[in-house]
This record gives sequence, C-alpha cells and structure tokens, in this order.
Amino acid sequence: MIEDPDIADAFKKMDLTGARRHVFLCVGPNCCATEAGLATWDVLKARLKEMNIPALRTKAACFRICRGGPWMVVYPEAVWYGGVTPARCERIVREHIVGGQPVAEWVAQKHPLIEHPTPNSGRVS
Repeated sequence: MIEDPDIADAFKKMDLTGARRHVFLCVGPNCCATEAGLATWDVLKARLKEMNIPALRTKAACFRICRGGPWMVVYPEAVWYGGVTPARCERIVREHIVGGQPVAEWVAQKHPLIEHPTPNSGRVS
C-alpha cells in the first residue's frame, strides 16, 4: 500500500471503499464534439454530488468506438450507453445508477467482467 499521506487523503476524499458503482464517460473528441461530452460530464458530476450517490466517476478521452458518443459505461454491470446527452444522463443516473435498472432502450452492450480469473486467462475481476 502507498504510504504517501496526500495519496491516502485523495482515496479518502473519493470514498473509494464506499463506492457501489463506477461510471466512465468518454467526452470525445472522436466520438462526439468535446463540448457535448463535457456538457454530459457536468451533469453526471453534479447529479452524483447533489444526490450523494456512492459512485466513482472517470472522464475519458477515448473508448475506441469513435462515433455515436458521448459513451458511458456503468460498472459493476458493465452496461454501455451511446449518445448520452445531458438529458439521457439524468435518466441513467435516476434509473440505473440510483435505481439499479439499466435504461433498456439505450443499452448498446453489456459485458460484465468475469468474477474469478481462470488460470492463464490474463483477465482480472
């Protein structure tokens, strides 16, 4: 474990141990205009904070899809959503991140990670 007090404080501030979900959002520039991605990011960040939702959030620059964004992935379910506008983000936060039910009509893919790696699989949970 890292013993640097500043890093320990950062983990404490993000409430890593209390998180129940991790939301990744690709904000462009290849899948969408960066302005559109950042507008969705601002909504995601604000709603998670306002509603005190135990979720981590990570902003990314590329999920390697490069069209149809902004893209969002919600873990642990590994549900992928494309075209996530600020309005769609609001609904995803309410129904999926808070309510536990993915918004079926916007799900592009589901790819849960395996729970336990098999020998030599190279995959981790």
